[in-house]
Amino acid sequence: QVQLVESGGGLVQTGGSLRLSCAASGRTFNWYSLGWFRQAPGKEREFVAAINYSGDMTSSADSVKDRFTISRDNAKNTVFLQMNGLKPEDTAVYYCNVIKNWPSGTAGSWGQGTQVTVSS
Repeated sequence: QVQLVESGGGLVQTGGSLRLSCAASGRTFNWYSLGWFRQAPGKEREFVAAINYSGDMTSSADSVKDRFTISRDNAKNTVFLQMNGLKPEDTAVYYCNVIKNWPSGTAGSWGQGTQVTVSS
C-alpha cells in the first residue's frame, strides 16, 4: 500500500506558477501510475493529469494542457505537478492518488490535499 502526502500549494497571482509535490511512502512506488486531481469549492473532484509507472506516458485534462506538466522521480518516490499560467479557475484543493484504470480511475483513499489559490 502506498501512502501519499501532497505539498507545495499556496497563493499566487494570475499567470504565476507553482510546483506541487506528492511524496509517497513504500518501496513499491515505481509499480504505480499516479495522478493529480482537484476539487474547487462547490464542485466535484476532477481529473487533472496522470503519469504511468515508468514516467514515459502521461495524460492531461483539456483544461490544463499546455500549462500543467506532470512528472515523477522514482528515486525520490515523488510525483510533481508543474503549473504555469495559472488562472483563477485553477483555484482548488489538489490531491494525488494511485491510478488503477488509466488515466483517471483511482485506487487509493484521498489525503488532505494542498490548497492552490489564484488571485485575479
